[in-house]
Amino acid sequence: MLVTFPYGLFVCATIFDFAQVVGGPALFGEVGYWTVVAALVAAGLTTMAGMVDLWDVPPDRTRRTAISFNLVNAGTAGLFLLSCLVRADAPNRGATAVLLVVELLALAVGGLGVALGARLMRHYEPGRAEPTSFDALRGTGAPRAAATSRAAATSRGAAVLGGVDAPRGAAVLGGVDARTVEIVRPRP
Repeated sequence: MLVTFPYGLFVCATIFDFAQVVGGPALFGEVGYWTVVAALVAAGLTTMAGMVDLWDVPPDRTRRTAISFNLVNAGTAGLFLLSCLVRADAPNRGATAVLLVVELLALAVGGLGVALGARLMRHYEPGRAEPTSFDALRGTGAPRAAATSRAAATSRGAAVLGGVDAPRGAAVLGGVDARTVEIVRPRP
């Protein structure tokens, strides 16, 4: 999803502004300002892509979630735009404590956008299994069902795609990840 780019930039800008407000050099405020400008450009492009995506969303609860997602993202960008406009006339474009609070509020609103985006991802990719523990860092976060299907397919000589197996010699399309294909050959 494209919203990760503006969110990441908004978070970085807030970190730079926090460092400047607590006594860091004025350069941190300047970098924070220009990071917000870059994030606003990315948010504008992301908003346009999100509006185009709405054409394909069926008119049901999913459409309402997608519209809410886009509105929340626009609200986050709007709060950062407010901060950016206030700082535009400052000599070093540094943040103040009040502007830092506005940015933290915008990040909290953005957190709601992340939750709505996760709901949309679960709707459009229901078979996607995301590891929810530190096993993902060790690479052991694969779903157990996929591993079991592959082991069973190996003994029968089936083709496996995304953790779903088929009878001997058949290929199945669909499952967890349609980008990888594993052909399991029968043992002699």
